[in-house]
Amino acid sequence: MRIETLRALNAERAARRAAILVTDVGDGEQRLVREPDIAADPLAEALRAHLTSGRSGLVEAGGRQLFLTVQVPPVRLVVIGAVHISQALAPMAAALDLAVTVIDPRTAFATPERFPDVDLVPLWPDAALAGPVPPLDRYCALAALTHDPKIDDPALAAALRAGCFYVGALGSRKTHARRVERLTAAGFSEAEIGRIRAPIGLDIGAATPAEIALSVLAEIVAAGRAGGSA
Repeated sequence: MRIETLRALNAERAARRAAILVTDVGDGEQRLVREPDIAADPLAEALRAHLTSGRSGLVEAGGRQLFLTVQVPPVRLVVIGAVHISQALAPMAAALDLAVTVIDPRTAFATPERFPDVDLVPLWPDAALAGPVPPLDRYCALAALTHDPKIDDPALAAALRAGCFYVGALGSRKTHARRVERLTAAGFSEAEIGRIRAPIGLDIGAATPAEIALSVLAEIVAAGRAGGSA
């Protein structure tokens, strides 16, 4: 690999941007395709398919074999609320290699005893997301689980502004209707607010915290596969 290609690849990785290295198997020639450039690339369909799956592999084009090395930023899951659902969700997400951060200013809930081996941030979401927690981006999923608008709303607003690929919030349809009113008053459009999955999780008839956690994680995986982020 040429040094300039390696530097460009490393720069995309450091900036948490997706890229695909195209290698001609026959002569070893390589070129880097950044995610914003995929639509205009002659291999757009194949590149998009591999980016969506997150998997590298061989393709054939113009009678030549090309190996597509996919580099996708690791998915981060930011959970708002150190609640029972979060306790079940964190180890499930870790088993899928998702980097989990739990944010909750309520220090009675956000304790290492309740969340062992979890990145736990006992701050209000606006302070956490402006400080110790890395900035949200389109390769982040955010699940707001406190059912408290003072805690959930600032996190949801931050996730919408950052373009997170998944934004979900716990609560009934009635609760979400009031949430929509608040976010509309805060200046978010109908389309932006429509990105929030609420009630959160796939409809599997979940009743227990563990079942709800499973439904949330399944919805996150489905959203990632559809959009190329997980």
